[in-house]
Amino acid sequence: MGMSVGKSGGGGSRRRRGGKRAPMSEINVTPFVDVMLVLLIIFMVAAPMLTVGVPIDLPESRANALNSESQPITVSINAEGQVFIQETEVAMDEIVPRLEAIAETGYEERIYVRGDQSADYGAVIQVMGRISAAGFTNMGLVSLQEQVN
Repeated sequence: MGMSVGKSGGGGSRRRRGGKRAPMSEINVTPFVDVMLVLLIIFMVAAPMLTVGVPIDLPESRANALNSESQPITVSINAEGQVFIQETEVAMDEIVPRLEAIAETGYEERIYVRGDQSADYGAVIQVMGRISAAGFTNMGLVSLQEQVN
Protein backbone atom coordinates (compact mmCIF):
# COMPACT_ATOMS: atom_id res chain seq x y z
CA MET A 1 0.00 0.00 0.00
CA GLY A 2 1.26 3.32 -0.88
CA MET A 3 0.34 6.82 0.08
CA SER A 4 0.75 9.83 -2.00
CA VAL A 5 2.19 12.93 -0.43
CA GLY A 6 1.68 16.05 -2.41
CA LYS A 7 -0.93 17.76 -4.46
CA SER A 8 -3.67 15.74 -5.86
CA GLY A 9 -4.50 16.01 -9.47
CA GLY A 10 -7.58 17.99 -10.19
CA GLY A 11 -10.22 16.56 -7.92
CA GLY A 12 -10.81 16.68 -4.21
CA SER A 13 -11.13 19.54 -1.81
CA ARG A 14 -9.11 22.67 -2.04
CA ARG A 15 -7.08 23.87 0.89
CA ARG A 16 -7.13 27.46 2.01
CA ARG A 17 -3.84 29.21 2.72
CA GLY A 18 -1.73 26.39 4.00
CA GLY A 19 -4.44 24.50 5.88
CA LYS A 20 -5.58 27.35 8.18
CA ARG A 21 -9.23 28.05 8.61
CA ALA A 22 -10.64 31.43 7.69
CA PRO A 23 -11.37 33.71 10.68
CA MET A 24 -14.97 33.79 11.82
CA SER A 25 -16.40 37.27 11.33
CA GLU A 26 -19.52 36.82 13.47
CA ILE A 27 -19.73 37.42 17.23
CA ASN A 28 -21.86 35.18 19.39
CA VAL A 29 -23.72 37.50 21.80
CA THR A 30 -25.87 34.84 23.44
CA PRO A 31 -23.53 34.27 26.45
CA PHE A 32 -23.28 38.03 26.96
CA VAL A 33 -27.07 38.42 26.99
CA ASP A 34 -27.41 35.50 29.41
CA VAL A 35 -24.95 37.06 31.85
CA MET A 36 -26.63 40.47 31.62
CA LEU A 37 -30.07 38.98 32.32
CA VAL A 38 -28.76 37.14 35.38
CA LEU A 39 -27.19 40.36 36.69
CA LEU A 40 -30.42 42.26 36.07
CA ILE A 41 -32.40 39.72 38.10
CA ILE A 42 -29.85 39.84 40.93
CA PHE A 43 -30.05 43.64 41.14
CA MET A 44 -33.85 43.62 40.95
CA VAL A 45 -34.00 41.24 43.92
CA ALA A 46 -31.26 43.00 45.94
CA ALA A 47 -32.42 46.63 45.44
CA PRO A 48 -35.38 46.52 47.87
CA MET A 49 -33.10 45.09 50.54
CA LEU A 50 -30.82 48.15 50.45
CA THR A 51 -33.30 50.43 52.23
CA VAL A 52 -33.29 51.04 55.97
CA GLY A 53 -34.27 47.81 57.67
CA VAL A 54 -36.84 49.12 60.18
CA PRO A 55 -40.35 48.92 58.71
CA ILE A 56 -42.04 52.27 59.28
CA ASP A 57 -45.34 53.52 57.87
CA LEU A 58 -44.32 57.14 57.17
CA PRO A 59 -46.86 59.94 56.93
CA GLU A 60 -47.18 61.89 53.67
CA SER A 61 -46.43 65.57 53.10
CA ARG A 62 -46.07 68.01 50.20
CA ALA A 63 -42.46 68.89 51.01
CA ASN A 64 -39.83 68.40 48.31
CA ALA A 65 -37.18 65.74 48.64
CA LEU A 66 -33.78 66.78 50.03
CA ASN A 67 -30.54 66.02 48.21
CA SER A 68 -28.04 64.27 50.46
CA GLU A 69 -24.59 63.20 49.33
CA SER A 70 -23.45 61.45 52.51
CA GLN A 71 -24.98 58.60 54.50
CA PRO A 72 -27.12 60.26 57.19
CA ILE A 73 -27.84 58.99 60.69
CA THR A 74 -31.43 57.77 60.85
CA VAL A 75 -33.34 57.47 64.12
CA SER A 76 -36.58 55.50 63.70
CA ILE A 77 -39.55 55.06 66.01
CA ASN A 78 -41.90 52.22 65.05
CA ALA A 79 -45.59 51.83 65.92
CA GLU A 80 -44.78 50.01 69.20
CA GLY A 81 -42.53 52.86 70.37
CA GLN A 82 -39.24 51.01 69.88
CA VAL A 83 -36.34 53.30 68.94
CA PHE A 84 -33.69 52.38 66.36
CA ILE A 85 -30.46 54.16 65.43
CA GLN A 86 -29.86 53.06 61.85
CA GLU A 87 -30.97 49.40 62.15
CA THR A 88 -29.93 48.79 65.76
CA GLU A 89 -32.59 48.89 68.48
CA VAL A 90 -31.62 51.09 71.43
CA ALA A 91 -33.29 51.90 74.72
CA MET A 92 -34.51 55.46 75.28
CA ASP A 93 -31.72 56.04 77.83
CA GLU A 94 -29.03 54.88 75.37
CA ILE A 95 -29.85 57.39 72.61
CA VAL A 96 -27.68 60.21 74.00
CA PRO A 97 -24.55 58.08 74.68
CA ARG A 98 -24.76 56.46 71.22
CA LEU A 99 -25.12 59.82 69.46
CA GLU A 100 -22.31 61.33 71.52
CA ALA A 101 -20.07 58.42 70.50
CA ILE A 102 -20.88 59.19 66.88
CA ALA A 103 -20.21 62.90 67.47
CA GLU A 104 -16.67 62.12 68.67
CA THR A 105 -15.84 61.05 65.13
CA GLY A 106 -16.81 64.52 63.88
CA TYR A 107 -20.32 63.98 62.60
CA GLU A 108 -21.93 67.33 61.73
CA GLU A 109 -24.58 66.27 59.23
CA ARG A 110 -28.35 66.29 59.65
CA ILE A 111 -29.97 63.54 61.72
CA TYR A 112 -33.16 62.16 60.18
CA VAL A 113 -36.00 61.15 62.49
CA ARG A 114 -38.47 58.63 61.03
CA GLY A 115 -41.64 58.26 63.08
CA ASP A 116 -44.27 55.69 62.22
CA GLN A 117 -47.61 57.21 61.32
CA SER A 118 -49.31 55.33 64.16
CA ALA A 119 -46.49 55.90 66.69
CA ASP A 120 -47.22 57.90 69.82
CA TYR A 121 -46.57 61.59 69.14
CA GLY A 122 -45.08 61.94 72.63
CA ALA A 123 -42.50 59.22 71.92
CA VAL A 124 -41.35 61.01 68.75
CA ILE A 125 -41.06 64.33 70.61
CA GLN A 126 -39.23 62.64 73.49
CA VAL A 127 -36.67 61.14 71.06
CA MET A 128 -36.21 64.50 69.34
CA GLY A 129 -35.68 66.15 72.73
CA ARG A 130 -32.98 63.67 73.64
CA ILE A 131 -31.27 64.17 70.30
CA SER A 132 -31.34 67.92 70.86
CA ALA A 133 -29.97 67.44 74.42
CA ALA A 134 -27.04 65.51 72.93
CA GLY A 135 -26.05 68.66 71.05
CA PHE A 136 -27.45 67.81 67.63
CA THR A 137 -29.50 70.77 66.45
CA ASN A 138 -29.64 69.88 62.76
CA MET A 139 -32.58 67.45 62.65
CA GLY A 140 -35.10 66.61 59.98
CA LEU A 141 -38.36 64.67 60.00
CA VAL A 142 -38.76 62.09 57.23
CA SER A 143 -42.07 61.68 55.43
CA LEU A 144 -43.36 60.30 52.16
CA GLN A 145 -44.31 62.71 49.38
CA GLU A 146 -48.04 63.14 49.19
CA GLN A 147 -49.59 61.59 46.09
CA VAL A 148 -51.74 64.18 44.33
CA ASN A 149 -54.44 62.66 42.14
